[in-house]
Amino acid sequence: MQQLSMLIIMLAALIIPIAMARFKVSSVPTAVAEIVAGILLGKSAFNIVQETSSLTLLSSLGVIILMFLSGMEINFDLFKKAPGQKKRDAKSPVSIAVLGFTAVIITAFILGVILYFMGLFSDILLATILFSTIALGVVIVTLKEKEILGRPMGQTILLTAVLGEVIPMLALTFYASIYGHNAGRLWLIVLLFLAAIILLHRFRQPYVWFNNVSKATTQLDIRLAFFLIFTLVTVAESVGAENILGAFLAGMVMKLLEPSEATQEKLTSIGYGFFIPIFFIMTGVRLDLKSLFANKTALALIPILVACFIIAKLPTTLIYRRRFNARNSFAGGFLTVTTITLVLPSLQVAKNLHAITSTQSDAFILAAVIVCVLAPIVFNSTYKLNKEDLVKERVVIVGANTLTVPVAQQLSHNWYVVRMLTDNQDNYKTFNSEVNDLKYIEEIDEQALDAGKYFDTDVMVLGFRNDNKNYQMAVLAKKHGVKRVIASVQNPKVSTDHIDELNRLGVEIFNSFVVQNSVLRSLIESPSVFEMLMSAHSGLFEVTIHNQRYVGIELRSLPFIDQITVSRIYRKHKPISPSGDTVLEYGDHILYTGPYEIVNEVRKRLGRRG
Repeated sequence: MQQLSMLIIMLAALIIPIAMARFKVSSVPTAVAEIVAGILLGKSAFNIVQETSSLTLLSSLGVIILMFLSGMEINFDLFKKAPGQKKRDAKSPVSIAVLGFTAVIITAFILGVILYFMGLFSDILLATILFSTIALGVVIVTLKEKEILGRPMGQTILLTAVLGEVIPMLALTFYASIYGHNAGRLWLIVLLFLAAIILLHRFRQPYVWFNNVSKATTQLDIRLAFFLIFTLVTVAESVGAENILGAFLAGMVMKLLEPSEATQEKLTSIGYGFFIPIFFIMTGVRLDLKSLFANKTALALIPILVACFIIAKLPTTLIYRRRFNARNSFAGGFLTVTTITLVLPSLQVAKNLHAITSTQSDAFILAAVIVCVLAPIVFNSTYKLNKEDLVKERVVIVGANTLTVPVAQQLSHNWYVVRMLTDNQDNYKTFNSEVNDLKYIEEIDEQALDAGKYFDTDVMVLGFRNDNKNYQMAVLAKKHGVKRVIASVQNPKVSTDHIDELNRLGVEIFNSFVVQNSVLRSLIESPSVFEMLMSAHSGLFEVTIHNQRYVGIELRSLPFIDQITVSRIYRKHKPISPSGDTVLEYGDHILYTGPYEIVNEVRKRLGRRG
């Protein structure tokens, strides 16, 4: 019977995503579908799966790896102020998220007090923790599917979800320590954080070396990840903390080690491909809905809990209104209602401490499942993409002249929003009517660029005729955290130290003399290529594969391959010659040509994260 239960669970884990894809069920998180499947397979319905020691072990590993991957989802750069920024904007994603989650905690506490005085739930602190949790993984997937994860609204919701996982996690640790009669050992939890810092310090540099020596039969990056998991889980349990806190910290440490996208993908594949589905399905198997429905008090608790989960997050809607419109603020606030990831381990901790009954735990789980179904549906049906959401990249061009103005005019408006500025009044008068957004600034310096928020861009192009000025502006741009900086360097006698410094900072250098030589050589050696590049109907484009749907398939299997020509693929900064048999990998950079009307579709489908 044990082997049969394992087989049924594995079969369910395989069939559930296939069935969801077949019937186009995209609004319900896979985790919720797995819990529902577990309910049908368990004692609440058909009772064909029994909990065995093997399934219990795999389920425990599943929740540990789930918390580890949740820790890896945190982007610490989001909490940093931009370099050179003296104070944080009151309407920045961080400020709004912090204010919004503070309101969530206060509301959750008030709801806990109300339930206490109504005699429905006696533990105010546990209720506050449960009502304030947000399912970070579900939120990320939903934002990715909407393609707004990198936009202000997406970042605000994401940061709120990060706080909704980290803070309740820490609160749960203190809760378990106090009610588990380990309050005197609370100071030992500091050792857990010290262990995380030491591991980070010890392994940050070796990790780079790991990548160089790792091979298919060793997979050192994955071995390091599991070493971190079990080390911090062991330390957590030793100091009286919950093992899920150790796993969560391990994920944060791994994130700070800056693993490659390939490493993250492998860890995600291991977790969501095997261990985590078992945890969610077994959660449903353990639910005893028959007893729950037989208990009228517990049954009446379910709609109240659903309402509490929703009401606790409603303040975020009002806070989001400080920057976003009413419709999207409501949608974003309702998405934070999603809660399942931390609720499950929190309830398990509470049951182990005998702070909650099995019936109450089941009521909380069922309520969490309900809101986890509702929240993404309401968000997807309500959220409406704004103009800022549709912009793919922001480009600032400093210096308006005959070199930069034509480039600004030709950049596709479907992919870029271009802003230009110049300190030459004559050039401003000449080109102002030819460029949509051209500003004249008498003296372009750090203060002027900062005041005009010109550093808030994805790409900055420095096109002054003065190489020294371009150098100074490039250094400032990197100081303010601009991702890509392209600087024009035309004088071959320019200081070598300046060139070395720009290379060290990662500034891309443009030299028109070199470009002209390359174009002339191309015209002589490859006239057809030159004609293609100069054509108004086609060009050479690049896309990076981020869509998992196209990872692991052959190049010939791309649905639009007959409309484009792939000239080169760059994999880990090394060029490979493509063929129909070339198997695509995550992060591949594809250089291709094709008509403009298909280029946008290729970029959207291959480059879509999610």
